[in-house]
Amino acid sequence: MIVTGGLAVLTLICAATGKGYPFGPNDPVDDMSLIRAVPPGVGAALLAGVLLGAMLIMLGTAGRRTARPAGAARAAVLVAGYAAVVVMLFVVPDIRLLALVAYVPMLVLGAPFGWPDVDYRSIVTAVIAWQVVSVSVGLLVAIHLVRWQRATRGACVACGRAHTRTGSSFHAATVGRWATGVAVAVPLLFAVTRYAWMAGVPLGISDTAMRQLLETDGRWRGGALATFAVVGAGLTLGLVQHWGEVFPRWVVRLGGRRVPVRLAVVPAMVVAALVMSAGLGLVSNTDIFFGELGAQPWLVGIHVLWPVWAAALGVAAYAYHLRRRERCVTCGAGDHERQPEDRDRA
Repeated sequence: MIVTGGLAVLTLICAATGKGYPFGPNDPVDDMSLIRAVPPGVGAALLAGVLLGAMLIMLGTAGRRTARPAGAARAAVLVAGYAAVVVMLFVVPDIRLLALVAYVPMLVLGAPFGWPDVDYRSIVTAVIAWQVVSVSVGLLVAIHLVRWQRATRGACVACGRAHTRTGSSFHAATVGRWATGVAVAVPLLFAVTRYAWMAGVPLGISDTAMRQLLETDGRWRGGALATFAVVGAGLTLGLVQHWGEVFPRWVVRLGGRRVPVRLAVVPAMVVAALVMSAGLGLVSNTDIFFGELGAQPWLVGIHVLWPVWAAALGVAAYAYHLRRRERCVTCGAGDHERQPEDRDRA
């Protein structure tokens, strides 16, 4: 609540003074931002309203003695709260935040060698800082709402179970496999195009655009994004594989131990949120591919699938959580699931 309130106050100050709000016309590189056309004064006021609303909801639903509305009142609180979460997770951020996450390994490994030759001040900007804070606040509000939603329906706040046995394991496994397949396929399709460009093959783009990529570091940056996508796809596959539940024997000091559920679920959910915000921005301005890259329709179509990729990754991570969750230490409920090695023998 403190972080949410602090950001709300900062945004109100921006709205009142007309200074400090970095989005819209104040953002020189906003081609794929969902709020690129919103005037700074209006955007700051709207964002402040969303943040204040989220803070009030958190205040009103905090603590054990808070009111527990039911029916329409409860639904209204949840709709308003999750609407604020959508704004903070998917509307404020754009593709630059996902790109920064993908570039971090390259920047860290190449820094001692002076590669890539970039001005880090052009990467970590005020826009990026606001987006990071927005995503952080959105996740905190979402966690608070989920816990309150569980409490108001009579479920355990810690695990969400309303009964000792849920019978959800088989359904979660089935849905998880399909969702994982989608969440693996889309990034691999994206990676193929970027690796082709890195090799000098104008797959889906014009020859002119390919020459421009070869003359700059664009193809290497694309290769870094492709590698990020491939690694992410491989880790996503672990959501339905045995090695995603038990560390392989060759992993030093961890081999044979069970993979903590949160170690797989939390990063997957964060990446899903980043991909969704990036995908919505791409969908909002696909002309950038035609204008700058001379992209063929099928290439644009791959990028339009990013929201589907994000949704599938979120579903796959949630299904993994349902399938692997153990007896709750708070309420004692459990699905009495078998260990991974037992499922393999079955």
